[in-house]
Amino acid sequence: MKALLSSRPVLWFLFLFNLVVAIAAPLIDDSAMGIATSIGMAVVSLGAGAALFKGRAQRA
Repeated sequence: MKALLSSRPVLWFLFLFNLVVAIAAPLIDDSAMGIATSIGMAVVSLGAGAALFKGRAQRA
C-alpha cells in the first residue's frame, strides 16, 4: 500500500484534488464545517505536495 500511495501519479492526484476541494469547500458551505473541511483538505494537499518535492530532491 505504501508503494502505491507514494507513486508520483497518486501524489499528483492527491495534491490537485485536495487543493481544489480546499478552495471550493468554503465557497459551497459557509458554515464551520466548510471551513474545517477546507483546512483538512489543505493539510492533505500540503502533505502530498511535500512528498512530491521530497521525491524530486532525492532524485537530483
